[in-house]
Amino acid sequence: MNNNNKNSFAHVWAPWRMEYIRMPRDERPEGCIFCNKPKDEKDKDDLILYRGKHVFVIMNRYPYNNGHLMVVPYRHLDDYNALNDEELFELSKVTQMCIDVLKSKMNPQGFNVGFNIGESAGAGIAEHIHQHIVPRWTGDTNFMPVLCHTKVMVDGLNECWLELKKAFDEYDL
Repeated sequence: MNNNNKNSFAHVWAPWRMEYIRMPRDERPEGCIFCNKPKDEKDKDDLILYRGKHVFVIMNRYPYNNGHLMVVPYRHLDDYNALNDEELFELSKVTQMCIDVLKSKMNPQGFNVGFNIGESAGAGIAEHIHQHIVPRWTGDTNFMPVLCHTKVMVDGLNECWLELKKAFDEYDL
């Protein structure tokens, strides 16, 4: 990127997410996945790693990186400011737990943690807020997505779920 040019900007390529983007709306599950998934009681299939009183942890099925987690309130909200004190506290504590578990199992060198609130801010599911925790490693974004339209994921979702699930089950929150 040329930082000297006022008109230049960076491009972020994530072509592996096209499976989700191209999925016809009528083939997507009805209703809110963040409301429906915890009701399924199929944690492994749904990639749910942890269930708290007010929030749960789920792996992103279309991750930006291996170990991409989301902390989601059970209550269906599109406004961060509508979270009550108990939800806010548990969301923060569970985010710390996610970071600890990812550090212990995946040894990342950094993290991206945050919310995309509203469709214009990049929220794929704008009607139900959720916080992303994305582990990062130096050089984890390389030439493959740019040149080959391919994201190299070093671990499968199921294998990653199994390893992380053990750590979540053993975590003392």
